[in-house]
Amino acid sequence: MTSLACELHCLLNKKERFTFPFDKFKLPKNGIYIIFENGESFGKMDRIVRIGTHTGENQLRSRLMQHFVKENKNRSIFRKNIGRCFLNIENQDYLDSWELDITSKEGREDKLKRIDLEFEKTLEKRISQYIQTNLSFCVFEVNTKEERLFWESKITSTLSNAAKFGEIKPSENWLGNHSTKDKIRESGLWQVNELYKESLTEAELEKLLALVK
Repeated sequence: MTSLACELHCLLNKKERFTFPFDKFKLPKNGIYIIFENGESFGKMDRIVRIGTHTGENQLRSRLMQHFVKENKNRSIFRKNIGRCFLNIENQDYLDSWELDITSKEGREDKLKRIDLEFEKTLEKRISQYIQTNLSFCVFEVNTKEERLFWESKITSTLSNAAKFGEIKPSENWLGNHSTKDKIRESGLWQVNELYKESLTEAELEKLLALVK
């Protein structure tokens, strides 16, 4: 019997794949994105490394631009996590400063004293280069926030549960192995939320097949 994780990979590996630079106007306004990474495989298929969506109406395109193009880790936890890996490998002393968010006015002045803006600008460019060179993605349309969050959680949990039991494993060279977050290293996914919850049922998988196709 084919596992749910395998069926998910078969389904999503068949979808149209986007790489940088991509035309955002070819993407739906609302939906879920599935990210793949060079060098990561599951059997003979590309391994899924992140599942994501958005909460605001018509924000899928914007969310992907925040990951792939806009050099601001405070708007993209995905970018922040990749930066954590680079710093953990090469510059652990700066990890605490990398965690600081100066988006809000509260405490900004004090935080700025602890941030090396030029260093972070260089690191952001490196993160962009990594993402734009090594990542690809597919998308499928889901119009309501409630449905998007449901499917994001179900897909993420199905894959992380498969990883928990050893069915899916990242490669030895996967950058995420250097993450400061246990959940990223253990799940093989660039995320820490919605892991290890309820996997898809067979009935839900059938609904997803119809939705994605």
